[in-house]
Amino acid sequence: MFHADPRFRTVIEPFRLKMVEPIHFPSRDERARALVDANYNLFNLYSELVTIDLLTDSGTGAMSTEQWAALLRGDESYAGATSFRKFERVVQELTGYPYVLPTHQGRAAEHLLFGHFGGPGKIIPNNSHFDTTRAHVEHTGAVATDLPTPLAADTQVEAAFKGDMDLKALEKLLTEKHEQIPVVCVTITNNAAGGQPVSMANLRAVRALCDRFKKPMFLDAARFAENAWFVRDREPGYSTMDVRQIAEDAFRLADGCWVSAKKDGLVNIGGFLAFKDESLLDPLRNGLILNEGFPTYGGLAGRDLEALAVGLTEVTDEDYLRYRARSVAWLGKGLEAGGMPVLKPFGGHAVYLDAKRLLPDWPADHFPAQALACALYLEGGVRGVEIGTLMFGKTDPATGVQSPAPRELVRLALPRRVYTQAHVDYVIEVGTWVARHKHELQPLKIVKESPALRHFTAHLAPR
Repeated sequence: MFHADPRFRTVIEPFRLKMVEPIHFPSRDERARALVDANYNLFNLYSELVTIDLLTDSGTGAMSTEQWAALLRGDESYAGATSFRKFERVVQELTGYPYVLPTHQGRAAEHLLFGHFGGPGKIIPNNSHFDTTRAHVEHTGAVATDLPTPLAADTQVEAAFKGDMDLKALEKLLTEKHEQIPVVCVTITNNAAGGQPVSMANLRAVRALCDRFKKPMFLDAARFAENAWFVRDREPGYSTMDVRQIAEDAFRLADGCWVSAKKDGLVNIGGFLAFKDESLLDPLRNGLILNEGFPTYGGLAGRDLEALAVGLTEVTDEDYLRYRARSVAWLGKGLEAGGMPVLKPFGGHAVYLDAKRLLPDWPADHFPAQALACALYLEGGVRGVEIGTLMFGKTDPATGVQSPAPRELVRLALPRRVYTQAHVDYVIEVGTWVARHKHELQPLKIVKESPALRHFTAHLAPR
């Protein structure tokens, strides 16, 4: 394997290009018009007006030759398809959970899970809920409570596991609100906190608290392989273990998981719920039938299940994970060297730009992170996503005052197996330009918003 030779430092892409897709290069004037037409919301942009698309790593990756071959083997039978059984076997071997329900993507799994566990008066603790998770919890009337490690508050602390759960806070919540808590969740990696990993020690400690208070523990495991890679790389006692074994051990500490397979499943669509408790099977399966389809396809074509079965096997390849982590670090270090404040250490799927440090005098209701994201698009056609007050804040309907988010970040999420080093170097140049011209950024205001997940559809305008 190339990485084993100490004479060579370059970590090359562990694949060759076999098919290419043209990239579009709209002019700056075209991008300026597109921003206005999109109401300064990058979700509203047409993809052909984007040059480098780092909006999300969800469903935007490239599949392997083995996955494309698997598509041709898809069994499209409505019930009892062989493709489901293959997928089910792969998930069972990976997670150790006997019950597996496919869904068309992760938020469908969240809808089912929190439709069962949520409800008025309930509290769902998590190290950090991401946007759709929070929305599905709150849609039931439950309270989504974030309990990240205090280290996560400082974007500059170089701690190995800033995705960990705050164990003291969790113990206090379980002690004081025991009857209101139906399940404890842990997100690996912790996306809202900067794509930061969760240690195995922390997972074991959460498991111990769940056992003590008799609560089930579920993982949001969309990026389980990237989390396992960081455990191997950073946590004492794991450096000689296979990443696959670390991932399997993490799943076996929990009682179940939900997964958006559009991340570490290496597919463009798909997700699943998997769990140990047979008593959950009927209510969750009934919800699946009502909302997604028959339990052996769950809103997916058989060919999608085939490709997902392959992706869940390929994703723990250590050459791939090494290349992915190094690519993210290359982007982060380059941006930091160019004067762009970034969250550290770098996560497994994205670099997070720290708009609060770039624009320290901006109030939250000027949406500094959204303004920074718009500037990256305007200057270089690079589309990222705001993770700040637009995504996680709320407007008081009585006063119009914004509740600020704890961080003002812009996430640049790298699609899997899509962009080369030259693309990443271009993003570094664009970020450097924007950082040096930060005085030109335009404060924004909301002119229209939805009550839930407002960042997807909100209309903004310059102040």
